[in-house]
Amino acid sequence: MPVVYYIILFFVMLAGLVITIMTLPGLWLILAGAAIYAWLTHWHYIGWKTLVVLLVIAGLGEIVELGFSASGAKQSGGTRRGAWGALIGGVVGGLFLSVIPIPIISTLIGVCLGTFLGAMIGELSGGREALDSAFVGVGAAKGRLLGTLAKLALGGIMFATTLVVGFPHPVHSATTPARINAVTMPSTAPSK
Repeated sequence: MPVVYYIILFFVMLAGLVITIMTLPGLWLILAGAAIYAWLTHWHYIGWKTLVVLLVIAGLGEIVELGFSASGAKQSGGTRRGAWGALIGGVVGGLFLSVIPIPIISTLIGVCLGTFLGAMIGELSGGREALDSAFVGVGAAKGRLLGTLAKLALGGIMFATTLVVGFPHPVHSATTPARINAVTMPSTAPSK
C-alpha cells in the first residue's frame, strides 16, 4: 500500500507546483501531502524532521514571493492601491489564462499580465497618470515574475526532497531476523 500512497503523493505535489505558478498556496499543498503520507505510512519514510524542513522552506517561499512582489511595485513608485490591484490581478490573470492549453507558460503569462493590469488599474483609480500607472504595472509584474520563479524553485526543492526521503523502500523491524532464524534454522539441541 505505501507504493499507492507514494504515487498519490507524487500527483498531489505536482498539483502543488502547478498552483504555485498561479500564486496560490501550492507549497502548503506539498507540505500537507507529505504530512498525510507520513501519517498513512506510520512515519516509516517521512519523519517530523523532514516535515519541519518542508515547513521552513514553504514559509521561506511565501516570504520570498511577497518580498519580490512588494519590491517590484515599490521600486516603481506604487501605492497601496497599486499593490492590491497587482495582487488581485495576478490571481485572476493566472486563473483566467490557465485554460489555454500551454499549462505552465500560459499561467505564468496570465499572472504577469494580470499583475500588470491590476497594478495599473489600481494606480489609475488613485488619480495617477496613465504612463506612471503603466510604469508601476511593469515594476509589479517584474517583481511578481521573479517572486513566482523563486517560490517555484523552492517548491522544486520540496518536491525532490519529499520524493527522495519518502520513497517506499522495504522497512524491516528489529525482530524480523530473529523470527526468520527461529523458523528456518534447524535446532542444534541434542534430542533425547
